[in-house]
Amino acid sequence: MTNQVLVLAEHQNGNLKQVTYEAIEAARLATAGEISVHLAVVGHELQEVTEQLKNSGAATIYTLDHEDCKHYNPEVYAAVLMELIEKSGADGVVFGHTTVGRDVAPLIAAKLDAGQISDVIAIEQSGDQVSFTRPIYAGKAFEQKTFRSTPWVLTIRPNNIPAAGESDVESEIVEVKYTPPSTLRTVIKHVVQKSTGTIDLAEAKVVIAGGRGVKSSDGFKPLEELAEVLGGAVGASRGACDADYCDYALQIGQTGKVVTPEVYIACGISGAIQHVAGMSQSRLIIAINKDPEAPIFKIADYGIVGDLFEVVPLLTEEFRAVLSMKS
Repeated sequence: MTNQVLVLAEHQNGNLKQVTYEAIEAARLATAGEISVHLAVVGHELQEVTEQLKNSGAATIYTLDHEDCKHYNPEVYAAVLMELIEKSGADGVVFGHTTVGRDVAPLIAAKLDAGQISDVIAIEQSGDQVSFTRPIYAGKAFEQKTFRSTPWVLTIRPNNIPAAGESDVESEIVEVKYTPPSTLRTVIKHVVQKSTGTIDLAEAKVVIAGGRGVKSSDGFKPLEELAEVLGGAVGASRGACDADYCDYALQIGQTGKVVTPEVYIACGISGAIQHVAGMSQSRLIIAINKDPEAPIFKIADYGIVGDLFEVVPLLTEEFRAVLSMKS
């Protein structure tokens, strides 16, 4: 289909996001033949990030390090990526289905007059044919799509494509000079970040989510303790956010974040379809709810009918004890 693919390497606070390695692997899977993967690293003070990518298996790492690129700006990113697509000769572009990827990918697709497949969770090869699977109708069904021409643009959902392994061959690093877009209409002066924990909710392997059943902001404390023991992140249903029990940054669902962790523990969450749309692809779902008729039990692999304020601390102590024995 193509033999040159450009991948946007996402990073935050000097650390690469896991989805970057998954996007590299997706680039390889998205082609039926030999390809060269090129990375685009955009931002400011990128030495640490670039060092982490040297053995990622990419043929070339294009770095654009400039203070104007410190914060994400769709106009700047689109202009920079278009330049790198031309430099690399790529006719395939892969993004993570993240906040940045979902925003900039359509811009790139429009500028390239390319087809785009979004939110891909699986890639299959059959001969020369490559098909992409994505959920539709809020996760109730799946569809398979293929590209019939180049160029193409792809976004992949985090935690679904295997991450690329380390390579023995170091990538060539090419520094690219920044030229501000002539049509730049917006400048990002300052970004205020709300802290929701050290682990990115969208990439967390374990998610402990609370709903209206937590009853208050203090009700999230047992969930936070369990998440800390398991090395996971805390999320919430829209009901908990609307009730002002937590920040909307934690919201999981159709109008919030989409998560696909290995383990999802739903605490006091009824299982409204809007919430299920954001977590139904989790590998293992455990539901804790006092109501045995709660819809969340219909999609849960394991269910505990009980008071989360009794069950969660017990789980925390048990996990802590088991993990301490292994350490």
